[in-house]
Amino acid sequence: MSHLSKSLVLSAPTTAAALPTAEHFELPEKVLQFGTGVLLRGLPDYFIDKANRQGIFNGRVVVVKSTDGGDITAFERQDGLYTLVVRGVEDGQTIEENVVSSAISRVLSAKSQWSEILACAANPELTVIISNTTEVGIQLVADDVTQAPPVSFPGKLLAFLYARYQAFDGDKAKGLVIVPTELIVDNGTKLEAILLEQAHRNNLPAEFIDWLETANSICNSLVDRIVPGRPDVSMQESLAEQLGYDDELLTMSEVYTLWAIEGDEHVKEVLSFHQADKGVVIKPDINQFRELKLRLLNGTHTLSCGLALLSGFTTVRESMDDKLFASFVHNLMLADLLPGIPYAIDEKVGQRFGMQVLDRFRNPFIEHRWLSISLNYTAKQQMRNVPTLLHYSRQLGAVPHYVALGFAAYLLFMRGTRQDASGWHGEINGTEYIIQDEKAGYFADVWNRLEPAELTRTVLHNTTLWGHDLLAVPGFADEVSNYLEQLLTHGAHATLAKVLNQTVSQKEVAK
Repeated sequence: MSHLSKSLVLSAPTTAAALPTAEHFELPEKVLQFGTGVLLRGLPDYFIDKANRQGIFNGRVVVVKSTDGGDITAFERQDGLYTLVVRGVEDGQTIEENVVSSAISRVLSAKSQWSEILACAANPELTVIISNTTEVGIQLVADDVTQAPPVSFPGKLLAFLYARYQAFDGDKAKGLVIVPTELIVDNGTKLEAILLEQAHRNNLPAEFIDWLETANSICNSLVDRIVPGRPDVSMQESLAEQLGYDDELLTMSEVYTLWAIEGDEHVKEVLSFHQADKGVVIKPDINQFRELKLRLLNGTHTLSCGLALLSGFTTVRESMDDKLFASFVHNLMLADLLPGIPYAIDEKVGQRFGMQVLDRFRNPFIEHRWLSISLNYTAKQQMRNVPTLLHYSRQLGAVPHYVALGFAAYLLFMRGTRQDASGWHGEINGTEYIIQDEKAGYFADVWNRLEPAELTRTVLHNTTLWGHDLLAVPGFADEVSNYLEQLLTHGAHATLAKVLNQTVSQKEVAK
């Protein structure tokens, strides 16, 4: 079977994928991208490719491979081409789409091709820099921008910007729009602060520092799309048969897209690809999008995963096929978390977003594992759900029942029963799982020493974990303790059934 390549595409094969044309390969390089990962290929590069097909942005992406892991030979063999396989449900309709993306022009290794990367700084067509170097990428470390290459991502970016400043003699019209997509709050603001600090530490000229601050737009952004990457072997083989070619970079993605970018009219003008897809949103304030994603999508995941695993579910899709658990997820998200968002959200906007999230959770093509979602469980609870709980309690003067049940399931999931070199392990119905949480030792200790009711109060009172004394939230400790006793006595499924029936009865009485 043929391999995906430029020559294959230009031979116009009969295939189930949408193909680029010869003109797309001739477009100038307008974007420098730090990172080769599937999220970048499945979201920013997807938008750029889509815009190019509509004759809007008309630019390609030079990709910088910043790390030593892996190689770039697959990109070289396939001329930067890859197939994006979009699968999912939108408004109740199943979507299946295959697109061969020509957004990437070439991939350069920072380790071995740094001089070629710096040469891109002199390209007058270049207008945009994108990055996704994981959350740990945007950190201030001791770095020397004269190294080839500098150690950190901010160091590499600063060296590139200094090379551009020199190439154009400080022309402020040659500043760039820089959009990090790393999943940290205010990623652009933090990146800019690190760049300025590194510039001072490296004794770069004051004129350059002024150019860095005034000629460039470094934007906060939020990305949201589940992009698992390569499917399992059987699905790869099936797709290859369907497409008529092999693709080492084939990338699976859900249908939903969101790239919210904080920017002004200049940013909108430069990032003209936003016109090609409603999933690109450029506004002066993106806090609403961040809060909706963090509280409704991420928060629901976090408060559901312990209960899902205790119920015997492996994946999100599997649990959503269960009517009882699907009802819990729906009620948790829209009855408890939406009213608790500590930010002014229009209820209709929140409801619409919540229904989209439920569609995404039901996606039959995406295998999102609950055990993966439980990674760093405690930190996620603190960041995603504690502010929601506090706001709900203050605003409504009540206990959010589904949040309390989710928290009780979290406490039970964190009960470590055995420790080995890989860490602490828990057990559900005779099956062991690893607790991937830096607080696993703490929970093993309190479970070993305390009865459930006292354990609940002790954990909720621990301000080191939560940044607040959750014991002070009226009624919450009693509710969590009650649900924890039920989980221990009756199991997850019976407890969930009882909770849902109780809640319905209470609502009926209220009517």
